[in-house]
Amino acid sequence: MSLQKETYLANNNVKKDGIIQEWSTEEVTEYAKCMKDPSYFTENYVKIISLDSGLVNFNLYEYQRKMFQQFEESRFNVVLACRQSGKSISACAYLLWYTLFHPEKTIAILANKGATAREMLSRITLMLENIPFFLQPGCKALNKGSLEFSNNSRIIASATSGSSIRGLSVNLLYLDEFAFVERASEFYTSTYPVVTAGTSTKVIITSTANGIGNTFHKIWEGSVQRVNGFKPFRVDWWDVPGRTDKWKEETINNTSQLQFDQEFGNTFFGTGDTLVNSQTLLEFKALSPIRSLEDHCLQIYKAPVNKHEYIMTVDVSRGRGQDYSTFNLIDISVRPFKQVAVYRNNTISPLLFPNIIYKYAKSYNDAYVIIEANDQGGIVCTGLYYDLEYENVHVRSALKADQIGVEMNRKVKRIGCSALKDLLENKKLDITDENTILEISTFVSKGVSFEASTGNHDDLVMNLVMFGYFISTQYFSDMTDINIKQLMFKHKMKQIEDDIVPFGHIDDGEYHIEGPTEERPWALDHKDQNF
Repeated sequence: MSLQKETYLANNNVKKDGIIQEWSTEEVTEYAKCMKDPSYFTENYVKIISLDSGLVNFNLYEYQRKMFQQFEESRFNVVLACRQSGKSISACAYLLWYTLFHPEKTIAILANKGATAREMLSRITLMLENIPFFLQPGCKALNKGSLEFSNNSRIIASATSGSSIRGLSVNLLYLDEFAFVERASEFYTSTYPVVTAGTSTKVIITSTANGIGNTFHKIWEGSVQRVNGFKPFRVDWWDVPGRTDKWKEETINNTSQLQFDQEFGNTFFGTGDTLVNSQTLLEFKALSPIRSLEDHCLQIYKAPVNKHEYIMTVDVSRGRGQDYSTFNLIDISVRPFKQVAVYRNNTISPLLFPNIIYKYAKSYNDAYVIIEANDQGGIVCTGLYYDLEYENVHVRSALKADQIGVEMNRKVKRIGCSALKDLLENKKLDITDENTILEISTFVSKGVSFEASTGNHDDLVMNLVMFGYFISTQYFSDMTDINIKQLMFKHKMKQIEDDIVPFGHIDDGEYHIEGPTEERPWALDHKDQNF
């Protein structure tokens, strides 16, 4: 081979732009092999820094070869990988290969912090410096934020923000540790159209698990459910050579089971100070609905069962296009109680919502309906009870039959949250809907109460808070012959009983009914109620 020894600036290991070189037959053969196979290129020509041995050849693990193959076969890839599995360095090798052998491409590396993205670019530069000149297309620009070659392909590195790649034609977008990116939802919403405008653009997302409900978790779960176009790739601790059961045991002994599950077990725990503990969140398993109705707003998980009793709890949005109008249908004839259907829609009018409620409450054996009456909920209460003449609706007062629904106040919410926490942590309520699980996992402490963490929703959770409140009342016990004390821890129940009032009255300051009396025949049999 005849090569004019001109290098890029002072870097003797990087070929300068515009250098004319002649290849030997062997080099032509090697170039063809490398261009065809990123694994071959990596194992034969890429070097990395080892903590123990310094600069060494990059000997791929089996999972890394399979991952490269998937990257080639699929446009959209999401990788869930345990700590210290080599996912980031693997991505660097693949990005270098893609840039060298694909002309006129723009590759964007985006991370939570610009420094992190630039560190990845420095790793790629190190790899470049240690491959032979015949594989290098020539370097036009090399700095901390970008790398540009003679084949008109380039790599740029930046922090994730709405303006990171705006205005660019990106052919391959790489998102590193995406579960840790702040305001990831806003970023992804703004950048997704950029990378999906073409028909051959690629997206590679890699991360370890970091809570439930964030954008990475949603993309991962969607890929597993095959609903979002992403192909999942999972790297578990046992995929890494040298990690044995003994290594696992030692690691747990030196840390904790919880920390091991978070760092190495690819476990999605709830973020922040959640209402429900992490162990319970870990055990939630979302199921696919048996049917989707009402333009996919209604998810059916179990069809109505003859003679079973159902409770429907309803939360009404304060405005169209904002929060969601929702309901949960729960079977109270089984143990544990079971979520059987979920409705979620942020565009339906409060004037039309009663028709949806009526339709499915009737379908589920005239389900007992409990509606939050605050704000727009009053319209729904009136429409269902008076206009549609659906009588199996909770009425706020035994003496004021025009007071329909539940007024959500601090006391009701506090009691409902406490009851819901015990039901879920003691496995007395079975939740299988993905959106509900996501909301529970991001329902966090704020001040003296709980609400959705920033960027998330809690409409479905508030359905369950109402359910928790309702089953904690004497009214529920009278209605069903179920003693909730048998379903919940006694010390928690005592806390609830200190604050509770019969469900037929919610602290309106006018009436106070101590318990079942002869004047309360409506509490005996909900099927025969005449409100």
